[in-house]
Amino acid sequence: MRTKSLKKNRINVVTLGCSKNVYDSEVLMGQLKANKKDVVHEEDGNIVVINTCGFIDNAKEQSVNTILEYVQKKEEGEVDKVFVTGCLSERYKPDLQKEMPNVDQYFGTTELPGLLKALEADYKHELIGERLTTTPKNYAYLKIAEGCDRPCSFCAIPLMRGGHKSTPIENLVKEAEKLAANGVKELILIAQDLTYYGLDLYKKRNLAELLENLVKVEGIEWIRLHYAFPTGFPMDVLDVMKREPKICNYLDIPLQHISDDLLKSMRRGTTHEKTTKLLNEFRKTVPEMAIRTTLIVGYPGETEEHFQELKEWVKEMRFERLGCFTYSHEENTHAYNLEDDVPQDIKQERANEIMEIQSQISWELNQGKIGQTFKVVIDRKEGNYFVGRTEFDSPDVDNEVLIDATSVYLKTGDYYEVKITDAADFDLYGLPLNVKTEKPGRKEIKVKVG
Repeated sequence: MRTKSLKKNRINVVTLGCSKNVYDSEVLMGQLKANKKDVVHEEDGNIVVINTCGFIDNAKEQSVNTILEYVQKKEEGEVDKVFVTGCLSERYKPDLQKEMPNVDQYFGTTELPGLLKALEADYKHELIGERLTTTPKNYAYLKIAEGCDRPCSFCAIPLMRGGHKSTPIENLVKEAEKLAANGVKELILIAQDLTYYGLDLYKKRNLAELLENLVKVEGIEWIRLHYAFPTGFPMDVLDVMKREPKICNYLDIPLQHISDDLLKSMRRGTTHEKTTKLLNEFRKTVPEMAIRTTLIVGYPGETEEHFQELKEWVKEMRFERLGCFTYSHEENTHAYNLEDDVPQDIKQERANEIMEIQSQISWELNQGKIGQTFKVVIDRKEGNYFVGRTEFDSPDVDNEVLIDATSVYLKTGDYYEVKITDAADFDLYGLPLNVKTEKPGRKEIKVKVG
């Protein structure tokens, strides 16, 4: 008995995990729309497709809980069908089928045609760049490659996504042009490893040439680089960043640790000395660059001495942006053969310590911005504030600029020159220049009574 009235054959796509999953969901939705299907993102629908994450314990738990939630809704008659796709499904399909048989079908990361068929739709090869974007209208992710060839000991991505496969430059330019035509102004380039881009297609690291082509796309104002790998970084990318104003002075480069012992065990292909030298070269070539990194604490064999070395290095490098994660012991990875010997409470304490250090660094760097003027894009309005970002900040993970919405009216998706008036640990407060200080008023309507 249906307990809730839902529109028949509306497909609800639910996305979990990283920006690469967001991109995959958007491609799926674009295909469904081209098949004249009624498709929504995380709204009510009687057919549900859950795009799962299987990266680390917390993500896997969230994915399993979401599947269970919709299976329960199916049993109660609130939805008709539940399909599961993505990384968790790729990695654990036999286990999931056994534990949760009420799911209609499971699909892996490369089985989009099969998923579409189950949804009574055809895979349309001609739809290069056609997506139904789910991000705010002013920015979109552009996935330039799939999979990864790196041998990092702790990472299960190659198990779920396969080997590295670059998308041709002409396809990416076409996709960027379509996004720009739909009002997208900021491209966030994503891949498991941006720096490997082109090796398979062009027999060379070709990220710089891709950027040279993307900056020519009319309507795009910012291009941002996510997920670069430190080993073999193509330094010609810095020259393009310095020369082309559309390329944000921003680089996301996950470094994971700095102890030589742990870097060797992690199979990162670099050392403390080489990593520090690379970062110094970044700052020398592009002094304005904001560097974002992520670190792992509690990796097998991490001693107090290793952790102290990491802490001192974080203090020394003064990263503009930093995130810290506790190690997750993932089966079928190389590190799974090692003993997970750092207790969970110690892992969490170490992560907290790193983030406390980073909070102080961020506060100090932010104080230096007071009085300066930055180009800011407005992402949304929240309460009494317009919330924006500088070129040094990526959506959802980095700092934000808050502007008093009670005294000024700004348009979401537009760029403004904003003078910074105050700063906290991670957020800036600002005043837009050359903007009227009142909201657009309503015309007064006088009604004659009697």
